[in-house]
Amino acid sequence: MLGGLYEVLLSSDESNGEATVMQMTMPAGMGPPAHVHRRVVETVYVVEGTLTLHVDGKKLECGPGSLIRIPADKLEHFEPTSKLRVVVTYEPGGIDKFFAEAGEPAQRREIPPAPTSPPDVDRLTKLGARYGLEIQTSA
Repeated sequence: MLGGLYEVLLSSDESNGEATVMQMTMPAGMGPPAHVHRRVVETVYVVEGTLTLHVDGKKLECGPGSLIRIPADKLEHFEPTSKLRVVVTYEPGGIDKFFAEAGEPAQRREIPPAPTSPPDVDRLTKLGARYGLEIQTSA
């Protein structure tokens, strides 16, 4: 997904819809576009690497051991500034279904080769809307 390896550790089906827990490993510079999770609280734990996190107009520099809780309905995005591995919890769950539909199955349990073309933002925006994820498509 978007040049990274996104692994579901706890699916929304396994948690009766209460949560989705994912591990995301991505190279520097390959973070998601600005977006809002409607009615979903997101908690990000940095396992390794560094990132710049933008939440509701605020900028945070994060490294290993950082734990950030992002309230529902806040505009956010992050930029990995090095190879990054995070564990992200979404409450309630369901976003795993978006990632399954929007991404491609990994061939190996490693960061895939860099994408050769930009992501289809229109497709991702339409898919995201079905799962309460609003992707910002303009500045």
